[in-house]
Amino acid sequence: MIMGFFLGTKGTGPYFEGWYFKHQNTRGQTLALIPAFHMDREGRRTASLQIISEDQVWWLEYPEAQLQVSQQPFQVQIGQSGFGGQGIELQIRQDGLSLCGSLRYGPFTALRSDIMGPFRLFAGMQCAHGIISMGHPLEGVLELNGEGLDFSGGTGYIETDRGRSFPGRYLWTQCLLDGPERSSLMLAIATIPLPVGGFTGCICSIFYNGEEYRLATYRGAKIEAWSSSGAVIRQGKYRLEAELRSERRQPLRAPVEGRMERTIHESLCAEVCYRFWHGDDLLFQYTAPNASFEYSSTE
Repeated sequence: MIMGFFLGTKGTGPYFEGWYFKHQNTRGQTLALIPAFHMDREGRRTASLQIISEDQVWWLEYPEAQLQVSQQPFQVQIGQSGFGGQGIELQIRQDGLSLCGSLRYGPFTALRSDIMGPFRLFAGMQCAHGIISMGHPLEGVLELNGEGLDFSGGTGYIETDRGRSFPGRYLWTQCLLDGPERSSLMLAIATIPLPVGGFTGCICSIFYNGEEYRLATYRGAKIEAWSSSGAVIRQGKYRLEAELRSERRQPLRAPVEGRMERTIHESLCAEVCYRFWHGDDLLFQYTAPNASFEYSSTE
């Protein structure tokens, strides 16, 4: 049974809902997993799991009956693998892929309010974004095709998307920042069509030294520049720059009207330089060697 934002078996498509689980260890090794549910206009319902390592991507498809989702407690079960608030348990052996083991999650760093703000109330939006944890400690080991990945002492991040389709043009980047506190950053910019007109909007959360900085269109943020090379946004005296320096793009599947038929490209381990200013004061400059970065456009 699907018990997330989708209202069970009586709903009609198109619709998708996915969850992005990212894990990074102290040596910079990174692994991301995306379990998802999708339904097209004809009501055909399937589930999938995308697995992203530093140099390879796997796509696994499952019948809907093998996916169970609940919000309280947060839990996604797909096939023989589970994802939840306490950690993940993986038992995947198919299509030349073996991924087994378990990771335990420490306390989540949750945002005080929905990252979408009032955008969440807009009827007819293609896609809504959510952040489940900006960062949490990891313990445990996974084995990927015979290679041990020890994530003990590492950091995890979880977000979610739901709706009908990914935006026609968008940029998304996320990184875990070095520092005395568990710090991280997420920035998304997208074109947003509406029944009458549309606009380009941004949402951004920077959790740094125990404090969240929220920059968003609904708070007056302005997009000064954005392209496949990065972005610059400004909100009052705050200014964030994200400069892509190098990337290793890999193909992923993304939804179009509920069908996973669009190909996008994500760099799980891009090198991105982030600079965050308050007036003339540079609050931090950090070049992340394992940042996530996507830019896609159908326009």
